Amino acid sequence: QVQLVESGGGLVQTGGSLRLSCAASGSFFAIYGMGWYRQAPGKQRELVASITSDSSTNYADSVKGRFTISRDNAKNTVYLQMNSLKPEDTAVYFCHADLMPRNGRRGAYWGQGTQVTVSS
Repeated sequence: QVQLVESGGGLVQTGGSLRLSCAASGSFFAIYGMGWYRQAPGKQRELVASITSDSSTNYADSVKGRFTISRDNAKNTVYLQMNSLKPEDTAVYFCHADLMPRNGRRGAYWGQGTQVTVSS
């Protein structure tokens, strides 16, 4: 069974930094795109950043210049470095992976979410 396990969330003051990690475990042939989404209370889940298997990246306009997504294919892990955090970045952050499991069909997998809270 494939699992995505996130870590690194927490409470930080405005202007601070956090680094999120998400490791994929289980049995799979390949991981294609990976990314981070977030959902604030009362709002829809939105894409924060994504990265392809060859490390092409895409960012939401609201985080460009502040957040950096990266991945370590040898560790099946994706990271999100978040700098200059703002109160509006407060949300639950979810890891996402498009992958091919050994038993099943290619599809989207999600982590359980990690809370990021930025105090003003």
